[in-house]
Amino acid sequence: MMQSPHIIEFAKLGASEIGFISVIEQFKHIPFEVQRVFWTYYTPESIVRGRHAHHKTEQVLIAVSGRIIVNVEMPDGQVELYRLEDPHVGLYVPPNAWHTMQYSHSAVQLVFASNPYDESDYIREYDKFREIWKA
Repeated sequence: MMQSPHIIEFAKLGASEIGFISVIEQFKHIPFEVQRVFWTYYTPESIVRGRHAHHKTEQVLIAVSGRIIVNVEMPDGQVELYRLEDPHVGLYVPPNAWHTMQYSHSAVQLVFASNPYDESDYIREYDKFREIWKA
């Protein structure tokens, strides 16, 4: 059964007068074994990143700074829009989900991925994504 995109909340410890910390220990809140971690930053607001799906890779996206608008389309055509702007909140993106991201200038996105980078895992053409799932 295919999982749907969903929000994951991480612990938010502290108070506004002293600041906060969020912790992931042993990646217990991530629903897969983390094999790759990367981050994006200084992306101009006019740029839309992503524009792909993965055959196998699962991801959790976190806006550790700024705002990220994530548009996710599932193989059945269901489209959901997520606004990430709280650093203790992540978005689970399952395999075979077409996704795009648009960033505020100050946004820093942290990504936990279930697989190391492999170009053959990417579906980079939207028409190909739709063709794979039309059945």
